[in-house]
Amino acid sequence: MVEKLPDQAEDYQRGLGTRQIQMLAIGGTIGTGLFLGAGENIAKAGPSLILTYAVAGLMLFFVMRALGELLSYRRVEGGFAGYAREFLGPFWGYATTWTYWIIWVTTGMAELTAAGTYIQKWWPGVEQWQTALVALIVLFVVNLISVKLFGELEFWFAMIKVAAIVMMILVGIGVLAFGFSDAGDTAEVQNLWSHGGFFPEGVSPMVMTLQMVMFAYLGVELVGVTASEAKDPEKNIPRAINALPLRFALFYLGSLLVILAVVPWTEFKGGASPFVLAFDKIGIPGGGDIVNFVVLTAALSSCNAGGLYSTSRMLRTAGVNGDGPKAVAALNGRGVPVLTLVISTLVMGIGVVINAVVPEKAFEYITSVSTGGAILVWTVILVAHMAYRRKVAAGALPKVSYRMPWAPYTNWMVLAFFVFVTVTIAWEADTRIALYVMAGWLALVVVGWPIVRRTSQTAEVGVPLAEESTTA
Repeated sequence: MVEKLPDQAEDYQRGLGTRQIQMLAIGGTIGTGLFLGAGENIAKAGPSLILTYAVAGLMLFFVMRALGELLSYRRVEGGFAGYAREFLGPFWGYATTWTYWIIWVTTGMAELTAAGTYIQKWWPGVEQWQTALVALIVLFVVNLISVKLFGELEFWFAMIKVAAIVMMILVGIGVLAFGFSDAGDTAEVQNLWSHGGFFPEGVSPMVMTLQMVMFAYLGVELVGVTASEAKDPEKNIPRAINALPLRFALFYLGSLLVILAVVPWTEFKGGASPFVLAFDKIGIPGGGDIVNFVVLTAALSSCNAGGLYSTSRMLRTAGVNGDGPKAVAALNGRGVPVLTLVISTLVMGIGVVINAVVPEKAFEYITSVSTGGAILVWTVILVAHMAYRRKVAAGALPKVSYRMPWAPYTNWMVLAFFVFVTVTIAWEADTRIALYVMAGWLALVVVGWPIVRRTSQTAEVGVPLAEESTTA
């Protein structure tokens, strides 16, 4: 039963601890973008895909440092949407809230579709929509019970993915060092450059993989959404962000380096997981089934962390800030935004209906739309951070110890990179549709603004919650 319409983020339960916050940062990013999307990208660009992941990871680390500085200044309802509201104006808070919601709703549809595909490896007679429906119901119930149960489930989802990648890296190193397994005769580090060079297809194909690579990193910003439900956020949030470079290097760069050394890039193809192929080449008994289980949990994890958790919190922000009906701001006695969770689940259920007739290009279309929306949200974070820095320089706001390195130059560098990625999305016909969809969505947001403008509120500027962070 809904008990109250809270106005502050503190009405959420502090149910997420250090390990859960850190695993949310991992779980939100390691999904089908890496486990499936990397296969097609390797076929396009060869080993040079590693460089694309490295550059994109560096750019998003700067985005997260900017967000971390804002979180150190003051935690607000809705995370980065709150900063957009405070520093850029009510319209941008409203637009960011709804855009982030639609990003993860569509991404959740893609992950549910992927889950249905994975299950067919074991039970080919099961329809995709049936698996998607069961998965959606189970994740809805888990999120409904409590944030602690959600965090625990996401922790174990992420643990499975981490363990699988670490195992893959260790096994691959063993194959390279000692030559055991079926792939021992051909596995060698020289595979990274001996089949046409590190850029076998040239620089252009590598550049064109940016869209899917950026999608693979989608979810890293979930740390900002979880801040209001984190225990000791003054310590846990910076720790989670500072650990990102090591995680990116291990989970993305490390796994790709090992896979491409064990198996020549020429053997990979789109539509198949490179992890499954690598395990099959190595000859591990049941390797394909093991990896299929991992990619299944990866899809469920992404749908859990981003699709349901994040969308329900962002939609509640719309109610709290007057960007949506007040009823969606309600929490139940366990601190769960039930109504927004129900709405997000129902809208995501459209993906279940579509599953029976989804075209071959559906996943690519959806991921490109999600990437386009994510670039908009990441851009808002960077611009809001620059506005905060200007107020700090003017003495209007306090300076915090956890800061974005080399700002504002790094802000402008990343913004230029985002413009470049947008150009690559527009370059290919298969992904260009994302720009049309995003243009239509932004037009819808603009049309909706006059309806909510009277109730939309400007964030109240207060003293940072961590007083010591401003003086450290």
